[in-house]
Amino acid sequence: MTRGRIYLDHAATTPVEPDVLEQMLPILRGPAGNPSSLYREGRDATDALEEARARTAQVLGAEPGEIVFTGSGSEGASLAIRGAAFAARRQGRAHLITSAIEHSCVLRTIRQLERHHGFEATYLPVAAAGQLEATAVVAALRADTALVSVQYANNEVGVIQPIAAIGRALRDHPALFHTDAVQAPGSLGLDTQALEVDLFSIAGHKFYAPKGVGALYVRSGVRLAPQVMGGTQERGRRAGTENVAYAVGLAHALARADAQRTAYVAHTRALSEILMKGILALPGARLNGPSQGRLPNNTNVCLEGVDSEALLLALDREGIAASSGSACTSASLEPSHVLLAMGIPAHIARSSLRLTTGRSNTEDQMRRVVAVLGEIVATLRRPAAIATEAGIV
Repeated sequence: MTRGRIYLDHAATTPVEPDVLEQMLPILRGPAGNPSSLYREGRDATDALEEARARTAQVLGAEPGEIVFTGSGSEGASLAIRGAAFAARRQGRAHLITSAIEHSCVLRTIRQLERHHGFEATYLPVAAAGQLEATAVVAALRADTALVSVQYANNEVGVIQPIAAIGRALRDHPALFHTDAVQAPGSLGLDTQALEVDLFSIAGHKFYAPKGVGALYVRSGVRLAPQVMGGTQERGRRAGTENVAYAVGLAHALARADAQRTAYVAHTRALSEILMKGILALPGARLNGPSQGRLPNNTNVCLEGVDSEALLLALDREGIAASSGSACTSASLEPSHVLLAMGIPAHIARSSLRLTTGRSNTEDQMRRVVAVLGEIVATLRRPAAIATEAGIV
């Protein structure tokens, strides 16, 4: 009997749930209608789009007019950061603050603004477990600070940052506050008012909606310089014909993820506990990120003396899909910038393994993963041990 594959890379992308697809199919199969058109098919498309916008806004504690549909989490973060930065520079503010462990879409956007557009940036260090204190953000503020961007929960090590505390600390400063919340839906509260943020970006494929759609909350009154020029779609903040079917899918998946959050957290946390207990019992294993205050579905470890690439390939041959970190940088041979920023030496960071669970995973699967991983680690370490004994290395 052939065992089925075990998918443990939900932080990278999740499968589209059947009920999400069912919501989308009538629009994909129905008559063509551009939401900007006045004829009936166009009005039908507009109605579907605005209903999706209202559902998304309700989950985020926002007004429908504060929601912008985007093509991805990266686009949403870029629109938030670039849009806010260019708008603020007209008022003489050109300083940006972020943390050293942000997703590459945030870090590369800010570095591009530094190198080519004359902005200055402060990259805040984090503690050994990846935490950032609100007091550190306050200490970095300047009179000309335009924007602070801090990730709600890290995509690699799962550390959850004190977004509400940072938001409260920024309340009396003109700087806008953006959080990359891509990893949050289904695991964390999404009320933008409680979090005290001005800008909040998410991506559908992280919570069982399709790839290629995201949403950005823009607090009423916040001015963004648009980054895609063309028509006046999305209230002039993002040009281009709206992807109605995918917006509908995102809204349905987001509402479901939030409604089922308690059960999802309990389920994924139980799976992660099995993984952590088994993996950390292996010689040379260490947990990356905090033991508490992390996403419930995230297990990130280093297995000293084991090459990540070799480990991932061996797991794949055993029917287990895993990663070593962010899917956006998986082709890079360099160690994770997140782990390096947390003070982990490069040679140990190269042995990282990230396992992120989801709705369809089971406890039996986790026990199988632990058993298989133990065998693979022992096998991969054997040649290195032999070489060391022989004086080759």
